[in-house]
Amino acid sequence: MTPMLTDKVDFVIGVDTHRDSHTAAIVTAAGGLVERLTVATDAFGFRKLDTFAAKHATGRRVWAIEGTGSFGAGLTTHLLGRGEWVVEIDRPARPARRDGAKSDDLDAVRAAREALTREHLAAPRARGDREAMRVLLAAREGAILARTKAIGQLKAMIVNAPQSLRDQLRRGTTDEQLNRCARAAYPAVTLSRTPRHRPRHSRYRPACSHARS
Repeated sequence: MTPMLTDKVDFVIGVDTHRDSHTAAIVTAAGGLVERLTVATDAFGFRKLDTFAAKHATGRRVWAIEGTGSFGAGLTTHLLGRGEWVVEIDRPARPARRDGAKSDDLDAVRAAREALTREHLAAPRARGDREAMRVLLAAREGAILARTKAIGQLKAMIVNAPQSLRDQLRRGTTDEQLNRCARAAYPAVTLSRTPRHRPRHSRYRPACSHARS
């Protein structure tokens, strides 16, 4: 079968993606290397890649990006927003190398040339609703972990609190303990704001406040 990109592009821009940097390599439709560039994974770096492509790939082009759903997600979203054609190249399993930047160059060239030989190329997965759900679930998980940690801190503080305070707080369910703690932290009286007049048990307030959130 004929490779998917045959007669459809003049250039392929392969991108080897990492957390802090991306390396791009432009090759011709025949596989010849044109130019390479490494940029940071931020808005300025993405704009440099725009300029890089406009200068060295002036024709029909496609971006072959490794990890469009992970390290390459930000760049993929940026390029799709600009109307660029983006395809995904699987990141191969490869051993760690000592030559750092040089190996990134080779991997970017490999991504571009591999795209030229593929009979089928996958488009990046839609990131709209799926990405929104991922963010919400991550935020929820983070909130649950923070609350669990705060409750653990509160219970440890209750154990080590002065006897009078411990007797007030140690009984009942966790919710009841939190309610008592909240009432102790925010009594319906006016307190002085000067440090020397701070409430006796004010050092126990942070855990109470975080556990209630």
